Amino acid sequence: MLQKLFLISFITFVFIITNSCQTTPGEGGNAQIKGTYWVRNYDPLITYVVGRYPAVNTTVYLFFGHDVSLGTFVKTNANGEVAFAYFRTGKYKVGACSKQRATSMQPSEFP
Repeated sequence: MLQKLFLISFITFVFIITNSCQTTPGEGGNAQIKGTYWVRNYDPLITYVVGRYPAVNTTVYLFFGHDVSLGTFVKTNANGEVAFAYFRTGKYKVGACSKQRATSMQPSEFP
């Protein structure tokens, strides 16, 4: 009887430990996401790129997995570089917003 109780307790313990160790995207690991955020300037008709430079002091956002709420954010450095550190391995979405110049063109006029 005592061996049966011990065996059931052990199996329950192993089940709880293995299921609680599943990681999801987010903070708490050793993974890193890094890169450079570039700004592209277009001609007035928005048909071709006339210039490109690193985005300085721009906020870049990180979303965890399929979550639609913001996970965290950082600002780019003087070279437009950004790094998110200490995250678990998984799928992430990176995004940034830029200020765009107002235009009078209608969407149907875009190529």
